[in-house]
Amino acid sequence: MRAGRTVVLTEAEHRMAPQRIDIHPDVRKAETPPACLYTDPAILDREKELVFARSWQYARADLPAEGPGLAPFTLLEGLIGEPLVLTRDETGTERVLSNVCTHRGALVARAASAAQGLVCGYHGRRFALDGAFRSAPEFQCAEHFPTHRDDLRALPLERLGPLRFTALLPRVSLAELLGDLAERLSAVRIERLVHDASRDRAFEFPANWALYVDNYLEGLHIPYVHPTLAARIEQKCYAIELFRHASLQVARARPGAPSFAGPGGVAAYYAWVFPNLMLNFYPWGLSLNLVEPRGVDRTRVRFETWVADAAAFEREGGQDLDRIEFEDEAVVADVQRGMRSRLFERGRYAPEREAALHHFHRMLAAALA
Repeated sequence: MRAGRTVVLTEAEHRMAPQRIDIHPDVRKAETPPACLYTDPAILDREKELVFARSWQYARADLPAEGPGLAPFTLLEGLIGEPLVLTRDETGTERVLSNVCTHRGALVARAASAAQGLVCGYHGRRFALDGAFRSAPEFQCAEHFPTHRDDLRALPLERLGPLRFTALLPRVSLAELLGDLAERLSAVRIERLVHDASRDRAFEFPANWALYVDNYLEGLHIPYVHPTLAARIEQKCYAIELFRHASLQVARARPGAPSFAGPGGVAAYYAWVFPNLMLNFYPWGLSLNLVEPRGVDRTRVRFETWVADAAAFEREGGQDLDRIEFEDEAVVADVQRGMRSRLFERGRYAPEREAALHHFHRMLAAALA
């Protein structure tokens, strides 16, 4: 659309959004995705099956401190909604199991506990902590029973330090997903992280999940949206590194601001893992963000705090994190309204600042294709 040209769109033309997302591989030539990516419920339905159901997801569950136990959780509640349970048996082996009883589909575990096994509260069917069927009342006369179908299904469980991940139908292994990024973050003491559940929180706001990821992956907005953050980092030294399934933004600290030990004065490592996980490493530890789609224009972001250096956390932990989050939510909600405009088509990328954004859009387009 050329400047000065008046265009009047009919309602039918406005709704004829393209269903295939094409992103040019050269960021210098590429256009951003069409607005329908953020507004079309049909695209969110495709993302549910082609992106989220086939991706590794952070397993949000806390087992008892030690010994056998279990903790139920839901994989992407509001989108996938798969009921799962994390278990640990007497040998210390952890597993992710289906939390759906193989008799009539009732949920088995209702709350975290130090239980030695699983018991369905509907009809009394029992399972071991490895998911194996143990017993079921009134099935004495059932033929060819039990079989492997009476065991609870198990999903893969992998780790990055203390962080657990699972998947329904993963396209790649977790090692392939995280390998190059984890190697780059070798200076960050991930194994020392301890979860502080008292600081967990969740925010919900009216915007598409991908807009929140878009905003996270570009530093171009920082001076305009986050003045307090801009005062602590060297914007000119902001670096972006791309990996096969992830990206990393490295922010350098201004003189006097908190930073990691060693050369370079790094204030923070902002790691993103396709499609919806953000790992924000600071000198005191990790702020983890899990982005959960709740609808085509509704998103919930869950935050967890993992502390590696208690003294550093007391000095600077959480400094302005809530303020920055509220600023981000406000701007992406504003952009969501803009995406519904009849006059907006597609934008362009700032090649140096929005390389990670372009990388995400290329990955998302490939998954949807």
